[in-house]
Amino acid sequence: MALIPSTILTGFLGAGKTTLLNRILQEDHGLKIAVIENEFGQENIDNEILVQDSSEQIVEMNNGCICCTVRGDLIVALTSLAQKREAGELHFDRIIIETTGLANPGPVAQTFFMDEEVGVHYMLDAVLTVVDARHAMTQLDDYEEAQRQVGFADKLLISKTDLVDTAQLDALKARLMRINPRAPISQVDFGRAPLAEVLDIRGFNLNDKLEIDPDFLKAEEAHEHEHDHVHTDACRHDHDHNHHHGRHSDDIAAFVFKSERPFDPAKLDEFLASLVNVFGPRMLRYKGVLLMQGAERKVVFQGVHQMMGSDLGAKWGENEERGSKMVFIGKNLPKDVFVSGLEQCLV
Repeated sequence: MALIPSTILTGFLGAGKTTLLNRILQEDHGLKIAVIENEFGQENIDNEILVQDSSEQIVEMNNGCICCTVRGDLIVALTSLAQKREAGELHFDRIIIETTGLANPGPVAQTFFMDEEVGVHYMLDAVLTVVDARHAMTQLDDYEEAQRQVGFADKLLISKTDLVDTAQLDALKARLMRINPRAPISQVDFGRAPLAEVLDIRGFNLNDKLEIDPDFLKAEEAHEHEHDHVHTDACRHDHDHNHHHGRHSDDIAAFVFKSERPFDPAKLDEFLASLVNVFGPRMLRYKGVLLMQGAERKVVFQGVHQMMGSDLGAKWGENEERGSKMVFIGKNLPKDVFVSGLEQCLV
């Protein structure tokens, strides 16, 4: 049986997660979606789209979708839903997990790789993060959870854009790209978003077609130039807490490593293992397409915290420019340590 595609929907309090989710559930798309919602959230699926006829955790909606409130372990909830589906008691095509506004999506994502039973039934399609255009700058300043939600995202959806002007929106987009240059950014209007932008986007798959976008590298290079240019100024502004005129200093940030020289596989394996061992809790997401010595195929790798996986990608094309591109997103990661170590792993 095919794996059940699963989406993690996250975003800070009031960003518009439930509005987006309700839009998805009410659309006439013919899909049967199971929603797992954390009961500790202040936002709930709107009552009018629920069939209030259930004495247990699972509630059926009037369009055939179902809602499950997690009262315990997410693994237990996912396993239970899969078992009921296999027994013919429930019918659904995919899962959406809505986290609470203060949740760190990391442990939720890890669930799909840590538990064998979950891995047998489910495939993590993507982490979607809804960002409130009106309040995001302040939230990113004040709450590490908001930065983590952006850092983990495979796709960023900006809501409430009607409440800000063009300059404010551009500044927010630039900041989001600095924190997470691997996630495409779209806008959602009162929860309205094409299904193709939120489901089956395969943001979390080890798939060589999902190589690191060249724009990642452009964003990184632009950030380095900007940072070098205004470093002293930014430090002074941050010290004065003047967020309106200075650069924002985010604990969660991204950087890119690239090289045209191939890696020595043994050296790289050893170094990456040491990075994960030391910095794993601070490494939110990392991903790369690697050129390995003597290999005719690309190696695609990615990870979440201490869990890292790799897979063989497509063959290098005859006229294709060969090289490695890696992106690391994390909290206060020492870029110089990562870069110098990776350089020592090159042939």
